[in-house]
This record gives sequence, structure tokens and C-alpha cells, in this order.
Amino acid sequence: MKAKLIATGERAPAWVAQGFADYQKRLSHWLPLELVEVEPGLRGKGRDPKRAIEEEGKRVQAAIAKGAYVVALDVPGKQLSSEQLAVRMEHWRGQGRDMVFLIGGPEGHAPDVVALADEKWSIGPLTLPHMMVRLIVVEQLYRACAMLANHPYHRA
Repeated sequence: MKAKLIATGERAPAWVAQGFADYQKRLSHWLPLELVEVEPGLRGKGRDPKRAIEEEGKRVQAAIAKGAYVVALDVPGKQLSSEQLAVRMEHWRGQGRDMVFLIGGPEGHAPDVVALADEKWSIGPLTLPHMMVRLIVVEQLYRACAMLANHPYHRA
């Protein structure tokens, strides 16, 4: 099983990129994870934010591999503890499908993107910088895989 994290947004700051790369490397023997950055839609004065979201949605959909299991990061999605995420990871592995995790733009996901998601996962009700969400997601995926491998990383 392989996974992609498709994130709408521009280049991450160095501290996010470095942290992401560290966890991505740690995760690689359990779950190879590729980061795909999708260009955000144009926003600003005189621009329609709805159109920006639709443009982002089309780019996100184009990046999703056919047959992949899609998990959209979405505030109204299901909140999971780290232990529950490990159980979900075990379930996803059992399906034998590649995984895609989606992080939306400033206004969230396009309705078409939400509709195609197999699951919606919320990392909590807080509003977080989307770049930080990348780091949290990769760390939590690493933690879930470490738990399944009985690695001592997770201490509750």
C-alpha cells in the first residue's frame, strides 16, 4: 500500500518542509507517502472565492489515482484518537488499496471533492494553518503505523 497527501497550497516554510520530510522518511518502510502540492485558486480583490475553490477541486481530483481510497481532512469529519487512527490504518491496509489524504485550501474542499471522499477525518475543531496540518497528518500516520508495529514511539 502506498499513500499520497494531496495538499492545496503553496510551498511550505522550511520548518514545515523539514519536519514533514523527517516523518515521511520514518514512515517510508511502513507506508510510503508522497506529498503532492496543488496550486491554490486565485483569490483577492475582485475575484470570486467560489471559483477559486472549484479550480482547486479540479486540480485535486486530477491528482487522485483511480481506485484509491480517499480520506478528506475536514473539520466536520470524524475525530479519531491516535489509537483509533491505528485501527483505521489496519482497516485501510486490509483493503489493499492505495490511500489518498486531502488537505483543502483556505475555504476547505470543493463540494465535488468532499463528495468523492470515502471518509472524512477531522484532526479537531481548531482552525489550524494548512501547512501545519500537513505536519500533524504525517506525524499521526507515523504514530499509527508505529503502534501497529509495536514500535515504542507511541507512549500514552
